Amino acid sequence: MLKWIQVLWPSFLVAAVAEAIFFTVIDPQELYLFGQPVHYGPLATYSIGFLGFWLVCAASSLSTVFLQRGADELNRRH
Repeated sequence: MLKWIQVLWPSFLVAAVAEAIFFTVIDPQELYLFGQPVHYGPLATYSIGFLGFWLVCAASSLSTVFLQRGADELNRRH
């Protein structure tokens, strides 16, 4: 459980900062996806954007936790 907290909490905070910076610069009504304008409301666009940023940040944190494992942990037989 501690590993999940170490992955999800920092990635949540970084995703919030990334979303704030991104949507400060970009208007959600002017976004395009695959060449088509996005027709979602602002709240839906902010929510989808936050979840996307959180997913990317969580993947980064998870890879860090994965790469921090020692040789004993990797070579342990179950």
